Amino acid sequence: EKEKKDGSECEDWRWGPCVPNNKDCGLGYREGTCKDESKKLKCKIPCNWKKKFGADCKYKFESWGGCSTQTGVKTRSGILKKALYNAQCEEIVYVTKPCSSKIKSKSKAKKGKGKD
Repeated sequence: EKEKKDGSECEDWRWGPCVPNNKDCGLGYREGTCKDESKKLKCKIPCNWKKKFGADCKYKFESWGGCSTQTGVKTRSGILKKALYNAQCEEIVYVTKPCSSKIKSKSKAKKGKGKD
């Protein structure tokens, strides 16, 4: 019988969410428990990940819908693809973003980034 890499015999680990070391994103730790054992794993929440459904829930998103003239936002839905570390995830989520007021032109040459 193979021994686990970390030396633990336990197979029913329960993992908490990734908790960043500073602010609301970046490197952090996730705590896990199994019977009377506990341990911490390093984890990372990308700083562009501000979604309410958490970084441990992975979704496959549809294309953005049309712009609503009433609300000024567009919407798309995502269907749960994978729940990492036993995360409690919603099966379907909806996200919105403001409609773009600018029409992007591909013919313009790229200028230096962020040098306004």
